[in-house]
Amino acid sequence: MTLAITIAITFFIMEGVAWAMHKYIMHGLFWNLHEDHHNKKLKPHTFFERNDSFFILFSVLAITSFSIWSFNASFVFLGIGIGITVYGAVYFVVHDLFIHQRVKIWRNTQNRYLLALRRGHKMHHKHLGKHDGECFGMLWVPFKYFKQELLLLLHY
Repeated sequence: MTLAITIAITFFIMEGVAWAMHKYIMHGLFWNLHEDHHNKKLKPHTFFERNDSFFILFSVLAITSFSIWSFNASFVFLGIGIGITVYGAVYFVVHDLFIHQRVKIWRNTQNRYLLALRRGHKMHHKHLGKHDGECFGMLWVPFKYFKQELLLLLHY
């Protein structure tokens, strides 16, 4: 398998891993670390949230893959490490910069995919508790949010 294919496969698998981690770990056993992300009253008065600690877990996975590659010289592990790292970078840009506006950029867009992605995430955040959530993924957007954005676009 080529390096590029391994990177691409890992990137796409990471969306499923992130979905499962979000639904079952962040909204489960480690809700105490994720809760401040849903409830503004619990957010610390700093740039960082407890929720940011989940980046450490994915960083450890990438670093472990790079380490195995460096000792084993198997390009599969290099591709996995790069795929996880690229997904993490995209996640940061989409989730933290675009959706949550932790840095005030990309406020106005007319892109239907990005609007649907933002709508799906807002629907996820309408639930302040750990139960009854929806739309746990990041880059894959359920069709109903595209449909809602299209209806809004046609209404104006």
